[in-house]
Amino acid sequence: IALVTCQQFPNLDEDDGVLLVALANEGMEVSIEIWDDKTVDWTSLDLVIVRSTWDYAPRRDEFVAWAKSVPNIVNPAHIIEWNTDKYYLKALGEAGIDVVKTVWLDLERHFGSQAVHTRLPAFGDYVIKPTVSAGAQDTARYQGVTAKARGEAIMHVRDLLLSGKHVMIQPYLNQIDEHGETSLIFFDGKFSHAVRKNAMLSRGDAPSTEYLQEELSVEGADTSYLAFAQKVLDYAKQNVNNGEDFLYGRVDLIPNDEGEPVLLELELTEPTLFFGV
Repeated sequence: IALVTCQQFPNLDEDDGVLLVALANEGMEVSIEIWDDKTVDWTSLDLVIVRSTWDYAPRRDEFVAWAKSVPNIVNPAHIIEWNTDKYYLKALGEAGIDVVKTVWLDLERHFGSQAVHTRLPAFGDYVIKPTVSAGAQDTARYQGVTAKARGEAIMHVRDLLLSGKHVMIQPYLNQIDEHGETSLIFFDGKFSHAVRKNAMLSRGDAPSTEYLQEELSVEGADTSYLAFAQKVLDYAKQNVNNGEDFLYGRVDLIPNDEGEPVLLELELTEPTLFFGV
C-alpha cells in the first residue's frame, strides 16, 4: 500500500502518521510516496491511497493526469477529476442539495473591474476563492460595506482571473463564527466520526498563499447534520461513482442564519480525516 503525499510533506501530514502505524500494525507493507516522483513504479502497488497531496492546486491538470495513469488508486481518478474543481458544488445545488449560495466568475468572460463590482454582494461579509484550491489557499473574507474592502476584493478577483483561475464568491454565514464548521467523516459509505473546526477566516484577511491549519474539537453527530451528509454522499455515489461507495469521504457543513446545515464542501480527494483528534 502506498500513502501518497507531496514534496512539502515527505513524511506525511502528522494526522496521517496515525494511519501509517495502524496499517503497519495490521501486517500491511506500507510506503510513503510523493505523487510527482517520476521514479515510483505505481504499477507495483496493490493500493494507492491519496492523502496529503496539497500542492496540486496550481498543477491540477498534471495531478489529474497522474491519477488517471495510476492503477488501483482510491478514491478513483474520475472522482479526483470531478472533486478537485469546486464547480461540483453547482451540480449538487442544481440537484436540490442546499449549498452555500455562490456567484461563479469564469475567466473566459474577461471580467473588468466594473463587472466584478456588480457581482459582489452589496451587504454583509463575503468570501472570495478560486474554484481549485486546497486548505483556504488564495481565499479571503471581505466586508461589503467599506470602499477599501470592496477595492481589495475587486483586485483579488481580477488577480485570480488574470492568473487563469475561475472564481467563486460566497456570502459569509455569520453562524460559523459561533458554531464553527462541522466535518463528518465516512469510510466505505459508513459514518465514522465528526469534528468541529473553528472559523479560519477573520474579516479583512488578505488572501492566503499557505495551507491553513484548523483548530479542532471532537463533535457529536447531530441527527440533521448526519442525514444531510448522507444525502450528499448518496448523490455523489449514484451520479458520479456508478453506485459504488467511496473508500473515504468528508462532508463539511456550516449552519445558515436559521441554524440549518448547508454544504460547504464535499471532500473526496485528499481531505484530512482527523485520525489523531
